[in-house]
Amino acid sequence: MSNWSDGSLDCNNTNSFLRYTDIKVPDTSSSWYNKTMNLKECENICLKNCSCVAYANLDIRNGGSGCLLWFNHLIDMVQFSRAGQDIYIKVPTSELGVARIIQRNRQGQKVTELPIFDFSVLVKATENFSSSNKLGEGGFGSVYKGTLTNGQELAVKRLSKKSKQGLEEFKNEVALIAKLQHRNLVKLLGCCIQGVEKILIYEYMLNKSLDYFVFDEIRKKMLDWLKRFNIISGIAWGLLYLHQDSRLRIIHRDLKTSNILLDANLNPKISDFGLARTFLGDQLEANTNRVAGTYGYMPPEYAVHGQYSMKSDVFSYGVILLELISGKNREFSDPENYLNLLGHAWRLWTDEKPLELLDEVLKEGCTPLEVKRCIQVGLLCVQQRPEDRPDMLSVVLMLNGEKLLPKPKVPGFYTERGVTIEADSLMENHTLFSANEISITTLYAR
Repeated sequence: MSNWSDGSLDCNNTNSFLRYTDIKVPDTSSSWYNKTMNLKECENICLKNCSCVAYANLDIRNGGSGCLLWFNHLIDMVQFSRAGQDIYIKVPTSELGVARIIQRNRQGQKVTELPIFDFSVLVKATENFSSSNKLGEGGFGSVYKGTLTNGQELAVKRLSKKSKQGLEEFKNEVALIAKLQHRNLVKLLGCCIQGVEKILIYEYMLNKSLDYFVFDEIRKKMLDWLKRFNIISGIAWGLLYLHQDSRLRIIHRDLKTSNILLDANLNPKISDFGLARTFLGDQLEANTNRVAGTYGYMPPEYAVHGQYSMKSDVFSYGVILLELISGKNREFSDPENYLNLLGHAWRLWTDEKPLELLDEVLKEGCTPLEVKRCIQVGLLCVQQRPEDRPDMLSVVLMLNGEKLLPKPKVPGFYTERGVTIEADSLMENHTLFSANEISITTLYAR
C-alpha cells in the first residue's frame, strides 16, 4: 500500500487545489462526508480547514454529488489508466501546478518524493506545446522546452497518445529515475498524469545531445580530445553507477548518442529509461521475445536471441566510444571493404593502424597513447561474446590506465566482404523496434 501526502500546508498562506483524474480514492478511515453538499461547497469547506488535504464527490454517479474530505494523509491512492474518479488535492497557491507528492510505505517512512506538475502549467510553459519549442521527436512522443513563470527552464517529454510506451513503461521510467542520483544521469524534476496525458519533466540540458555535436561537421570541432575523453569517462561512471553502485541493478537497454545529454559544461548525462530493466539479487541476464532498442547499438545476443544483461549496455557503450573517437556514426560503411564502423575499427586495429580511426579534427592536441587505449577499450566492449566483454568497473579502471588491457577479439556483427551479418536472417523471429529513437536537429534530444 502507498501513502500519499501533499506535504505541510501553511494556514497563513492562500491555498488552492490540483485536480487528479482516474483515481482510486484514498482510504477513508480519516475522512468526513456529507451527502447533500455539492462540489463547490465541498471545496470551500476544505479550503477553510487547515487539516483538510483533499476533497472529492461522495457519489460519482449522474455527474457526481455529495462531499468527501480527507485529513492529514492520503493513504492507498492509486491512479488507473481509465475509470476511477476525480480528486482535488490542496496545495499552496504559490506552488500551484508543482505540488510535491511524497510516497510513504505502510510504516509511514518516506520512499520517494516527486513534484507533480499540473497539465495547465506545462501548457503555459511550452506555449501550448508549440512547434517552435519542440526539441526532439521519437517513437514515444515529443520533447519540448518549457519555461516556468519563475524563469526555470525544463525539458518536457510528452508521450504520444499513440506511443508504444504504455502506462506501465511510463511508471517504470518515473519509478527508476526518481530513485537515481548521479552527476552523469539526467535529473527527473517531476511528472504529470492527467487523463490521457503522460508527461515527464527533466532538467533542461543547454548543450542538447551528443549526436547533435559529434556527427556534425561544424559542431564536432567544439569537442576537442579533452572534452571527448571527459564524455567517454562520464558515461562510463554513469553506467557503473547503474550496474553496481545504485540501490538497484539497472540495465538501460537503449544507450546511444542521442540519449547522452550534455550540460552547460559539456558533461554527459545518461537519459531515457523507458526501456530500462532492473535485476534483483544475483541475476545476471534475462530474455525477451520483444527486442526493443536501436539497431547498431544492440549486441548480437540481444538482437538475435533476445538475451540482455549488463554486458548489453557495455556493447552499446563501446559503440558510442568508437563513434566519439571516429566522428562516424554506427551506420558508417567502409566503401573499400564494405565494413560497418565496428568492422572498420577492427580492421585498422589488426592492421596496426588504429590511429587512422581518429576523427580528423582531433589529430592535433590529442595524446596518441591515450587515444589508442580508448580504441582498445572500445573494441573490448564490442566483442562478439558477452563473456569476453569487460564490466564497467574494469572499463573505468582501463580508461584511467589503472588496469592492463587484454587483446580484443572479433567484434559483434563484424563482416568481411560479401559476408552477411548473422542477425539479418534471424531478426524476423523477433519484434524489433526503437521506442526511444529521437534525432535532434535543432536544440535538444531525448
